[in-house]
Amino acid sequence: MESTTSRVLSPSQLELLAEHGEEQTAVPGDVLFAVGDETYPFIAILEGEARIEDASGREIIRQGAPGFLGELNLLTGQRVFLTAVVSKPMRYIAVPREELRSLLFDHQDLADVVLSAFIARREALQTREGVGLEVIGPRSSERTRAIAEWLREARIPYRWRDPERDGDSEAEQLVDGLPPELLPIVRIPGAEEIQGPTSGELSRALGIGLELADREEVDLLIVGGGPAGLGAAVYGASEGLDTLVLERSVLGGQAGFSRRIENYLGFPGGITGADLISRAVTQALKFGARTATPYVAVSLEADGERHVVRVDEGNEVSARAIVLANGAQYRRLPVEGLADYEGISVFYAAGPPEARRCGGSQVAVVGGGNSAGQAAIWLARGGALVTLLHRRADLSETMSDYLIHDLERAGVQVRDRSEIAELHGTDGELEAVTLADGERLPFKDLFLFLGAEPHTDWLGDSVERDEDGFLLTGNAAGSDNLLETSIPGVYAIGDARCGSTKRVAAAVGEGAMVIPFVHERIGPRIHRVAEEPAVAEPLTR
Repeated sequence: MESTTSRVLSPSQLELLAEHGEEQTAVPGDVLFAVGDETYPFIAILEGEARIEDASGREIIRQGAPGFLGELNLLTGQRVFLTAVVSKPMRYIAVPREELRSLLFDHQDLADVVLSAFIARREALQTREGVGLEVIGPRSSERTRAIAEWLREARIPYRWRDPERDGDSEAEQLVDGLPPELLPIVRIPGAEEIQGPTSGELSRALGIGLELADREEVDLLIVGGGPAGLGAAVYGASEGLDTLVLERSVLGGQAGFSRRIENYLGFPGGITGADLISRAVTQALKFGARTATPYVAVSLEADGERHVVRVDEGNEVSARAIVLANGAQYRRLPVEGLADYEGISVFYAAGPPEARRCGGSQVAVVGGGNSAGQAAIWLARGGALVTLLHRRADLSETMSDYLIHDLERAGVQVRDRSEIAELHGTDGELEAVTLADGERLPFKDLFLFLGAEPHTDWLGDSVERDEDGFLLTGNAAGSDNLLETSIPGVYAIGDARCGSTKRVAAAVGEGAMVIPFVHERIGPRIHRVAEEPAVAEPLTR
C-alpha cells in the first residue's frame, strides 16, 4: 500500500486520543476486528504490531506504533472488509467511533493525518484483488451493471465475476437459471449473500446510512448530498435544526469524484473531491444531521406549514422547510447503442478500478471542462495513452489554464472540434469510434465528461423551472427571497438552480446562505448547547 496509508500519530495526538479513549492490551493471535465487523473502534497503537489480512487470511500490511488501524468504514458505518490480528504484544488506545468523529472535527491536525490515511487506504483497497464484495453476474445484465456502478461510486471495494467473459465455471453455475430480477448475486464479507438487490437494499445490508421510517418529520429536509446539500446540512444542523439529507446515489455528487480541486479556498496545494466530501460529511454528522442514502425522491407536495417529499421505496418525509440540492445528472453521447457499452467500456468517472483497467491502452476522454481535464491527467499518469476530444475550437473557453498546461505535461493528446458519431465493438467492449468528420480512431475505453442536466424531472409541475429544467428562484419565481422557489418554504441551491455558477465553492456558499432564509420561515434561530459553537466552522475544516 501507499506510504500515506501508514501515517503515524504525534505524541500530542496520542495524548488527545488517550483522553477520549480507553487504553487496552492484546497478545499475539488476538483479533482486534474481523471481516464483517460493524462496531470496532479506532485503534491508536502505543506499542506492538498488528497484521492486516484479507478475507482469505492473506497478509496485506503490518502496522506498528505510533500508527493506527481503521479506514473509511469507521465514518460511514459500513462493514469492515479486513481482519486485524495482533502479531506482537500490543498496548493501544481504543476510541469509540462517535468520539472519533468529534475529535476529527475539532482538531485539524488530527483530521489531516487520519482522513488522508483513510482515503488512501480505501483507494488502495479498490485496486487490490480479493478484498471487499463479490458481484456475480454478466455484464449483459442491466441490474448487474447498475450495482457495480453504484459500488464504484460509493468507493466500496468489490470484485466483479462475469460468467460470460471470465471463464468462471463456478460463477456460471451460480447464475444458471436465475431470472433477470435475481441478478446479480452479491456476497458481502461476514454476511449472507443477496440475490438481485437494489442499491438501497445493498446499502442497508452493508450498514451504510440511515434507514427511513415510513414517515419522518423534520425541521429541514435537504434533497441532494453534494457540496451544496452538505453545506446546508452543516449550517442547518449546527444551528439546531433537525436536519435530514436524502441522496439518490452516494454522498458527494460529482465533486466527490474530482481527482484534485486546485482552486478551492483554503487549500493552496489542492484537495481531492473524496477528501473534501469526507470532511463535509464528518462535519454534518458532528452537528447531528442525518443522511439517508440511496433514496430517490419521486414527488413533492405543498401542505400548508409543512411540505411532504415521497421516495421510491414508499417512505415520506414531512418538513417545515425543504432545500432542493439535487445537482445534475451526466449528459450522454447522442449515439446509437451507447447503453450497450455503459459500465463495460464507457464510463462517467475515472477511479482506481478504471485506471487499473486502462494501463497501457488507448482511451479517450470526451469533454472540455475541468472534470474532463482532471480525468485525462489521472488516466495518463496511470499509464494509459489518453486522447482528449472536445467540440470547441479552443479548450481555454471551458477549461482552467493550469489544467491545460497539466494536460501537456502528462502527455495527453488534445483534439479540437471532435465529436463522436458512432461506436464500434462487440459485447460492450469498445474497439473504435468514428468522429463526425468520418475519421475512425481506435479506443478501448471512453470516459464521458459532457456536463450534466438538472435532476429535477421528479418535481413535475410542482415547482417552476426554466426551459432546460433548472429551478427558478427569487424574482424569476415570484419570490422576494433570493433562493426561494415558486413554493414558499422550498428553496433551491447548487447546480440545479437556474443561474448558479456550477462551482464547488459557490455551491457550498449557497448551502450556508440558504439557512438564514429557512429561519425566516420557521422561526427564530435555535441556539445549540453551550459547549458547541452556535455557528458552524467553515466547510474547509
